[in-house]
Amino acid sequence: MEKSSNSSRSVCEVIVKQGQPTLVPPAEETEKGLYFLSNLDQNIAVIVRTIYCFKSEEKGNEDAAQVIKTALSKVLVHYYPLSGRLTISPDMKLIVDCTGEGAVFVEAEAECDLQELGDITKPDPITLGKLVYDIPGAQNILQIPPLVAQVTKFKCGGFVLGLCMNHCMFDGIGAMEFVNAWSEIARGNQLKVPPFMDRSILKARNPPKPEFPHHEFAEIEDVSNTAELYKEEMLYRTFCFDPEKLEQLRKKVLEDGDLQKCTTFEALSAFVWRARSQALNLSPDQQTKLLFAVDGRRRFDPPIPERYFGNAIVLTNSLCTAGELADNPVSFCARRVQEAVKMVTDGYMRSAIDYFEATRQRPSLAATLLITTWSRLAFHTTDFGWGEPVLSGPVALPEKEVILFLSHGRERKSVNVLLGLPAPAMEKFERLMQM
Repeated sequence: MEKSSNSSRSVCEVIVKQGQPTLVPPAEETEKGLYFLSNLDQNIAVIVRTIYCFKSEEKGNEDAAQVIKTALSKVLVHYYPLSGRLTISPDMKLIVDCTGEGAVFVEAEAECDLQELGDITKPDPITLGKLVYDIPGAQNILQIPPLVAQVTKFKCGGFVLGLCMNHCMFDGIGAMEFVNAWSEIARGNQLKVPPFMDRSILKARNPPKPEFPHHEFAEIEDVSNTAELYKEEMLYRTFCFDPEKLEQLRKKVLEDGDLQKCTTFEALSAFVWRARSQALNLSPDQQTKLLFAVDGRRRFDPPIPERYFGNAIVLTNSLCTAGELADNPVSFCARRVQEAVKMVTDGYMRSAIDYFEATRQRPSLAATLLITTWSRLAFHTTDFGWGEPVLSGPVALPEKEVILFLSHGRERKSVNVLLGLPAPAMEKFERLMQM
């Protein structure tokens, strides 16, 4: 299996000089007051940092910051809550105070060429983190504006747009639609379809009626004492599954005849869930949980309106012991993934919304693997006028329990599997990846 290692990172230190942050308010007057966030938004209030690297042969980066800044003020007219600030509502939930004060914007310069960033296909919070502005002294998400942008110019004429966004404002599809709308405006185009702003369509029922078990919130006891293992040095690796390897894996899942069909996602998720569990040397009786998000846009009844501004993803789950994962073929794991996908119906999603309303519990990551799939998100099509990004991706993995699937290659048909593990576990995981 092809992999990227830590050694592929450039050895020279990247020096970035950040200018003073400024506020970019909407270009026109927008609605003020409190903006409702649904329970699906409440569940994933984490900061996501991403970068987009641009390099054009036709034009340099002289006016990149100004073009992107001007377009930001215009797109914020449509996405006005992003220029507000998060606060706590009287019923102790996150809500946006639409103050209109603006997104935070920073111009920066790097004393090197883009290529000196090295391999950005895996997280590097130290180097890549310099390309995203962090609010000084921020102690919690309430002190971080919903949108912070930094444009860093490089000596080679390229530049990087670094974004720091709160996941409670939108899911991956919503974020992609926002960034692409922003780039459309930067190229002088009008928005064809404005965002759908009313999140009350996903309000909890009154009274709440949770009708399903929601194991995604379950706290699992760590009987394997993995906390000790995680004191070891963390290693980050990227494993590339090209179309041939993905098809080979899918056939491996189907070969014992237990399943009639299997998607690439189901096969890959099953494979890495099983391998990671084995790499961590979990006790056979250790309960382990797989979590992943399912897009509910078409699964809600009626379906969510086009260009919905918010989170329309629901976490689904599968629970079994580490012994079951190890002692059964990969088709067993794939079946568990399939069952988790099928579980997500309108009724299940409404139940999840109501469960949070009744309990205020958030999903637990103890003894859990959370798979986040970006492989279907078209961030690579973002064009602010300098062509599509030569590279784009996350600055860091949000938690040690997270594995990220990213599309890769010119045709976007390969999938990069990105994860971090303690050094001894990573060594074993690498062996298990050899198909």
